[in-house]
Amino acid sequence: MVGNDDFLDDINAGEGENEHIIDIEANELADKEAKIQAQKNLLARKRIDELIEKKRLKELLDDEDDW
Repeated sequence: MVGNDDFLDDINAGEGENEHIIDIEANELADKEAKIQAQKNLLARKRIDELIEKKRLKELLDDEDDW
């Protein structure tokens, strides 16, 4: 017959494996969020560059000293 002590020996056997899986999933989620943020940053930088160029061109066209 199996005693109660035999069951208690295996109670924490798979705990480390679960933590490892959670760490991998957390890293994958962090990587995904970092890629999303990088894409947002790229779009924002592109928009800023477009606005700066638009302002520069407007200043060139509005410069009355050239006319």
